[in-house]
Amino acid sequence: MEFWNSLKEKFRNVVAVFKPSEDGATLRKIIFSLLGIILIFILVVGMYWSREPAQFSIAQNTAEKLAVSGNQYVVGAATTAAMIRVSETLLQKPGGYLTNDVMPPGMYLDNIPNWEFGALVQVRDLSRAFRESFSRSQSQSTEDPDLIISEPQFHFDNDSWLFPPTEVEYNEAVASLYSYLGRIADPANANAQFFARADNLSDWLLNVESRLGSLSQRLSASVGQERVNTDMAGETGAAQSTPTQAEMSIRTPWLQIDDVFYEARGASWALLHFLLAVRTDFEAVLEDKNAMASLDQIIRELEASQRTVFFPVILNGSGFGIFANHSLTMANYISRANAAIIDLRNLLEQG
Repeated sequence: MEFWNSLKEKFRNVVAVFKPSEDGATLRKIIFSLLGIILIFILVVGMYWSREPAQFSIAQNTAEKLAVSGNQYVVGAATTAAMIRVSETLLQKPGGYLTNDVMPPGMYLDNIPNWEFGALVQVRDLSRAFRESFSRSQSQSTEDPDLIISEPQFHFDNDSWLFPPTEVEYNEAVASLYSYLGRIADPANANAQFFARADNLSDWLLNVESRLGSLSQRLSASVGQERVNTDMAGETGAAQSTPTQAEMSIRTPWLQIDDVFYEARGASWALLHFLLAVRTDFEAVLEDKNAMASLDQIIRELEASQRTVFFPVILNGSGFGIFANHSLTMANYISRANAAIIDLRNLLEQG
């Protein structure tokens, strides 16, 4: 009998060891509460970081950037200052530059990183136009030393988070643009120039036209399309490397629909500010070509593309279905802006 009582007592002692105490239960509650608070904080911060930057005033921005060097407005200052401000927005908006984030909440956000890429492509294209056209009087003239630095820096890997981080390279590009802006606005410096000519503007718009055409096609493919292959249309002697079908079925993967949408939003946001700045710097050229109305129409279409998206999810309803299709709506504005750019280029190229 004593043996069995002793065995029961030992069993109770073993169970007591594994039985959670009140202190242990309290500790677990504290840990789970802290994890819950951290999770809610990450979600709230992620929502705040996912807000798209607002439009800024070109005139005010130009004055602020010129105040850094203490100079007055000169031709080219508005466009240079706009490119600086758009670049700084990529780096200094809430959350900073998110594309290369490896920690939450940045690592799980995808809307703003795609927005960043769309704006970055426009910055890269404009920086190339600055280096190759806007700062040079002719093809045999010398490239500007600041733009030689900024243009390749903007083309650095957009998602590098270490050795070196992307932000370091882009900040160096912005610093070079500040130097260029100060030099062209300095009355005593004749070595740095910005040439507002119709041919320069037309060359850059040709690249913009190509970018918008691609975005429009990708946005329209959200619902799937059967397209006739027009790659070789218009030239009987043309050739291509590999044969393709006469008709192609094109559809954006479901998980990439919102990515393309926000890339288009970022591109149109940056381009809107660049064209508003061009309206100031190229005013005499546009008036001479009677092209101001065409530029204003492009700006109006891009402004419409920046309207607030009230629904939290990018919908993908069919073209004539009961649900909205945000991609097709964006494609409409992008296509109309692209058509207006074609008209503007035709006006600029007229003698």
